[in-house]
Amino acid sequence: MAEEKHHHGLFHHHKKDEEVEQATAYGGEATEYSETTVTEVVSTGEDEYEKYKKEEKEHKHREHLGESGALAAGAFALYEKHEAKKDPEHAHRHKIEEEVAAAAAVGSGGFAFHEHHEKKKDHKDAEEAEAEAGGEKKHHFFG
Repeated sequence: MAEEKHHHGLFHHHKKDEEVEQATAYGGEATEYSETTVTEVVSTGEDEYEKYKKEEKEHKHREHLGESGALAAGAFALYEKHEAKKDPEHAHRHKIEEEVAAAAAVGSGGFAFHEHHEKKKDHKDAEEAEAEAGGEKKHHFFG
């Protein structure tokens, strides 16, 4: 029993375990032929629907991060504007930091806007994939 090896599955088989045909090529050399199988994975509509729903969730998360970034940068810009008035000795520095924070807020808001549209696109694609899979159209009355 210790000498016997049991192979489970399709891979890691030795050639001595398989029957191999011997044939002669043009040059008189022996050639070995073996049988190989190819499996093809076909995606269904449910898989596409789940993929689009996952992407929609990721875009929603990123949209919220962009909104949070815009809020934080906007608050910091207002703080620096207040500091510029409060500390006239370093007012120029505070005005520069205010402008940088305002630019970051605009950029973060733009990112949130972009992610919102990506989320809408994935939501539409998910509904189309569900319709192709044969599912009924869902009405979202409460959410």
